[in-house]
Amino acid sequence: MAYAHAPTAVLPRKLATPKIKQASRRNFFARLLAAIERANALRAEREITRYLGLSGGKLTDDLEREIERRFLTR
Repeated sequence: MAYAHAPTAVLPRKLATPKIKQASRRNFFARLLAAIERANALRAEREITRYLGLSGGKLTDDLEREIERRFLTR
């Protein structure tokens, strides 16, 4: 008895598995470090926005230098 094999639309199991992106598989410490960096950047942006508001809201060269001196050289 002979069997005829027709091509199938279903891929073999090993070819049908989705590929997992490497970025989503970062380890715990890499994710923790990224979260800390994001939190620090947001905190700095909030402080700069508050300082700018207290100084009149207009960004001048002198104010920009003062922001760099205060917040970016810590």
